[in-house]
Amino acid sequence: MAFSSRVMRVLALPVLLGLALPVIGQAPQSSPTDTRSVPQGMPVPATVAPAPKPEGARDPLAPLPPIPGVDQSAWLYRDSDLPQDKAWKFGTLPNGLRYAVRRNGVPPGQVAVRVRIDAGSLNERDTERGFAHLIEHLSFRGSQYVPDGEAKRIWQRLGATFGSDSNASTTPTQTVYQLDLPGATEGGLDESLKILAGMMAAPALTAQALNAERPVVLAERREQPGPQVRYSDKVRETFFAGQPLAERSPIGQLATLEAATPESVRAFHDRWYRPERAVVIISGDLDPLLLAKLVAKNFGDWKGVGANPPDPDFGKPKADAPAVGALVEPSMPPMVAMAVLRPWQYQSDTAIFNQKRMVDMVAARLISRRLENRARAGGSFLQAAVSLDDVSRSANMTTVNVVPIGDNWEAALKDVRAVIADAMATPPTQAEIDRELADYDAIMRTQVETARVEAGAKQADDMVGALDIRETVTAPDTSYQILKQAVAARMFTPETVLASTRKIFQGTATRALVNTRTPQPDAVAQLTAALKADVRPLAEDRRRQGNITFAQLPKLGTPGKVVSRERFPELGVEKIVFANGARLLLLANDGETGRVYLRVRFGRGYDALPAGRESAAWAADMALVAGGIGKFDQGDLDRLTAGRRMGMDFDIDDDAFAFNALSSPDDYADNLKLIAAKLVAPRWDAAPINRAKAAMLAGYEGFDSSPDGVLGRDLERLLRDGDPRWGTPPRAVVEATTPESFKALWAPLLASGPIEVSIFGDVKADDAIKAVAASLGAIPARKADAGPVPPIRFPAHVASPVERTHSGPADQASAVIAWPTGGGSADDRIRNRLDVLAQVFADRLFDRLRSEAGASYSPQVASQWPIGLPSGGRMIAIGNVAPDKVDLFFATARSIAADLAAKPIDTDELQRIKRPMAQRLLRMSSGNQFWMQRLGGAAYDPQRIEATKRLAEDFVSIGPADLQAVAQRFLRPDTDWTLKVVPRAK
Repeated sequence: MAFSSRVMRVLALPVLLGLALPVIGQAPQSSPTDTRSVPQGMPVPATVAPAPKPEGARDPLAPLPPIPGVDQSAWLYRDSDLPQDKAWKFGTLPNGLRYAVRRNGVPPGQVAVRVRIDAGSLNERDTERGFAHLIEHLSFRGSQYVPDGEAKRIWQRLGATFGSDSNASTTPTQTVYQLDLPGATEGGLDESLKILAGMMAAPALTAQALNAERPVVLAERREQPGPQVRYSDKVRETFFAGQPLAERSPIGQLATLEAATPESVRAFHDRWYRPERAVVIISGDLDPLLLAKLVAKNFGDWKGVGANPPDPDFGKPKADAPAVGALVEPSMPPMVAMAVLRPWQYQSDTAIFNQKRMVDMVAARLISRRLENRARAGGSFLQAAVSLDDVSRSANMTTVNVVPIGDNWEAALKDVRAVIADAMATPPTQAEIDRELADYDAIMRTQVETARVEAGAKQADDMVGALDIRETVTAPDTSYQILKQAVAARMFTPETVLASTRKIFQGTATRALVNTRTPQPDAVAQLTAALKADVRPLAEDRRRQGNITFAQLPKLGTPGKVVSRERFPELGVEKIVFANGARLLLLANDGETGRVYLRVRFGRGYDALPAGRESAAWAADMALVAGGIGKFDQGDLDRLTAGRRMGMDFDIDDDAFAFNALSSPDDYADNLKLIAAKLVAPRWDAAPINRAKAAMLAGYEGFDSSPDGVLGRDLERLLRDGDPRWGTPPRAVVEATTPESFKALWAPLLASGPIEVSIFGDVKADDAIKAVAASLGAIPARKADAGPVPPIRFPAHVASPVERTHSGPADQASAVIAWPTGGGSADDRIRNRLDVLAQVFADRLFDRLRSEAGASYSPQVASQWPIGLPSGGRMIAIGNVAPDKVDLFFATARSIAADLAAKPIDTDELQRIKRPMAQRLLRMSSGNQFWMQRLGGAAYDPQRIEATKRLAEDFVSIGPADLQAVAQRFLRPDTDWTLKVVPRAK
């Protein structure tokens, strides 16, 4: 059983955005407003729940009427005793192709299509390495019903964006084609399935297509991060020694890709692309009977070439293969990967099989928690964890990954082994087991409570995953019942978990790999010895599991008083002000059942950080929350929140710091108290600071190892003209950071500045106001933090690109070009136009650099406009290219910029860009997170309310002349700034 994890109504935008789209694939028309779920005055399309079920709509759990020639039995469940998820409708066509379809309206109007081919890189012969992935590329380039390069444009006109809505992936065991079709109609889906059927049966495997697409595939191969690829290749070679997976990376080999011919590629295609090996999966906002009929119509005539070959033998773990390996990768931190391997074998997907696996999962989670507790306390390792997985139908594995502090990997491995050995020797307490079960229960209960808002794309992807590992899918409630039945049957006891712990660390073979920064000639011998060393003396006393309650948190004060309450009827949002100055933005709605999004903004964000010197700001993401609250450390807080949906993630916005959480109707009030306690009584444990330093320092060598690493380290600070608030600090700054310097910076920042609480989701308005009154509204009034806003700078124009170098592969380089724009909340119309202009720019750059020149696999363009800062925005284009193509990138980008400024774009191009953007806005606006993000800071800045109100109308109004105007204003050759990252001379 592949564990799976109602629809949010669209709050605004759909009608207006629909006006911007051509008739083909037109978004559904609106229906009368549902006043229960939608803020007053907001139009809601008919596809959005909880609007009344369309007249004549079939029962989603009832079987479909017979379809001539189609076997409609539930083929997925033929060897399972699990209750069938009746929402899925199954069928097998006469040619052997199978389908699984269902209705799902999340997001409204979208249909998610997946076509799975049961063949990947493990199906390749030695002379075909990389062909499965190559065919994926060629299929998208052109096929039976689509001329070369036209599939992307066709789907753009239907509202789909290439790369996110239409894409594909190749793994060792499967190739999956993905299409998320927004605003889907019968005609648009019919056309799309026809295209997909042609891609499967008859891709354009011509010399012209192959010669055009081969450079793109080689660019993708070249742009992979070298150190990570070498490490993953070595892990695969070590763990799967003697099995095909050891040498079957989907990206393939340079020699076989360069030697590929139309005939050799077609031979692979004809052997494996056949209807008996294909499954079409659709989850979307259309009648499942229609979906099934369209699959039969478009895929029914597909016939395989020749006989269906038998599945290749993926082999079994070899007990006599070398047990350990070593790698020297200076740009990666030292680490040890260890695995216990067992043969993968097909298992009937039954309830008892899943319940036994649940016990195994609890055993692994329990050990991982002990390892995390030891790492938090300042152990010899930065992190370590245990995981269970079926890998590419080649092995069932228990994997342990260890990242040491510093270079002493032997001590770290021994300490980790000591924790595992202790778990194998002594039963856990029932309290420990119940702790893990509480989280497990919360996860599965949440999936049940939020099942109505599970996205169709996720359901389709879950089905793909289940097929790949030869399992089934079930409804969330079924999965939850299986867990509860296992608990009732007392399957989770100290004795059973001890037995599972011992079982998951037994197998056919144990393998391990160590990576070191410098050559260690005896690394293999040292690793072998470390795996055999007696680690029992290293075991530590287990941490006691005490009972902690919210009553023990620091006291907050008496509930605050509401001094004003204002409603914005166009958005359905309320602003509530409390006597202590805290402000609440509230959007109470039942559109996302069981989900409550929390965001507490405070202070001034980047505006409050030191602009003239380095600081300890870099460590906040890893250490601020982990520092604890009052007398409780992070381990205590983990126990306090066990089995509940609570969180506290920290981030820094342009003009505020923020704590974020996804909670539930039952838990959000206590979650707010937890955040309030963090603000008024933070704990300043030293261990999280030291751990953050170790993690940061472990990554510095990696920055230099690739163009992406250099950009990740340097680009943001360069684009801010050296401002130390942004980017990666120098190593010496990290080394000099102490718990005292961290507290000196963050203690006053936590204690000052305005507070804005956002609660968006499944709450009752009055209850939410009371929850804030008892938490953030109950803390003392905070002093203002209204210092001067430091200037935001953009680097001056350069005649020649700024140059940085990297130590990685000699065929890798990156090029960046950026133009300064603006910032703030007042110029939202300019911001909206720049967003559209960036998409036009990106589409042209993609076509010219990838499709035509094959110079870059995935060039990127974005408009970045900081709403919370007065300036600092930019239009930026980035491409990973070969070093000899850097000048081509700059010339191409400048040519596109000049053309956009010189003349308006044509209507077809504008619609191909705006239609996917409009559909993306529609989808995002069907969820609370979109509105929370749009309105962040609006309790103090009314401009953000106004900009949100007019977003849809303004987007519709954007035309060719508007885009030309902003291109002329901002894409000026005398203001651009360029950077290149090239290989270091050796």
